Amino acid sequence: MGAAKIKKGDEVVVLSGKDKGRKGTVQSVSPKDGKVVVEGVNVATRHRKPSQVNPQGGIDRFPAPMDISKVAVADPKDGSPTRVRFEEKDGKKVRVAVKSGEAIDG
Repeated sequence: MGAAKIKKGDEVVVLSGKDKGRKGTVQSVSPKDGKVVVEGVNVATRHRKPSQVNPQGGIDRFPAPMDISKVAVADPKDGSPTRVRFEEKDGKKVRVAVKSGEAIDG
């Protein structure tokens, strides 16, 4: 498998599903499973009974992992979804947005 095109901290756009079109920051990436967790997107809820650790109980909301193919990196110029390619600049390998040609990192 090649280098990761989506990394922690990237701004991404959701391409499909119930949250299509929403933007968020990547909290974690699991390349082995092909999953990504995006802040505020694909929020799951769990109803918790009161316990000694959590005496109040209630509803927990947290972002659940989603397939990495459902998100695309947001273009640094206008925020639209774009593909990513790698280029060598000053002897360093950097990620570049295909749409605008701007460097994503570095």
